[in-house]
Amino acid sequence: MAELMRRQYLVTEENISKLEDISNAEGVSATEIVRRAIDAYHPNDADDLAAPELMELVSKRLKEAIADTQKTRRRLNKTLNKLETHP
Repeated sequence: MAELMRRQYLVTEENISKLEDISNAEGVSATEIVRRAIDAYHPNDADDLAAPELMELVSKRLKEAIADTQKTRRRLNKTLNKLETHP
């Protein structure tokens, strides 16, 4: 992993709340969520790609989103099952 550097950024309360929600759902730190978001952000990808490459990128990102959603649903279901069995 590359050397980590400390930076400060101003964000809204809504941003903080969303970040905390995602962090809790994923089971990782808020910092890790920010790193992932930065890594996933590619504003110029669509401009540089031809239609087939763009469709491949969309397909890849959609598959990643589906996998993340399925993982989160499994974790949520496990948590709900635990809560139901231990009232």
